[in-house]
Amino acid sequence: MRIYKEFLFEAAHFLPSAPPGHPNSRIHGHSFRARVVIDGEPNAETGLVFHFDDLAAAIAEAHDALDHRLLNEVEGLELPTLERISIWLWNRLQNRVPGLAEIHVSRDSCHEGCIYTGAPLPKLAAE
Repeated sequence: MRIYKEFLFEAAHFLPSAPPGHPNSRIHGHSFRARVVIDGEPNAETGLVFHFDDLAAAIAEAHDALDHRLLNEVEGLELPTLERISIWLWNRLQNRVPGLAEIHVSRDSCHEGCIYTGAPLPKLAAE
């Protein structure tokens, strides 16, 4: 069984790897949607895979680190692509959320997103 919780955050960023003059090379902002997905079986006593209050508490710290920030200034997000934000969230939550299965990060206004299902990767340096 899979459960999930979504959260929204507003943030600015720029892509240092974008060519000079490209709009992504300038600071701009997005409304982001993140979804944390957990795999598991419902507990026989509680009927829950994972309590949503506990999931909300685990997400709260990450939300605060991202919301209304310049993502390039967040440690580990010096190159803040959807892919890197997804990995950053995974690494931040993996030890707090048993059964973590997927991290989705999207920009609804752009109709694009990333789904990360892998194991934690080494910290990615800015390129």
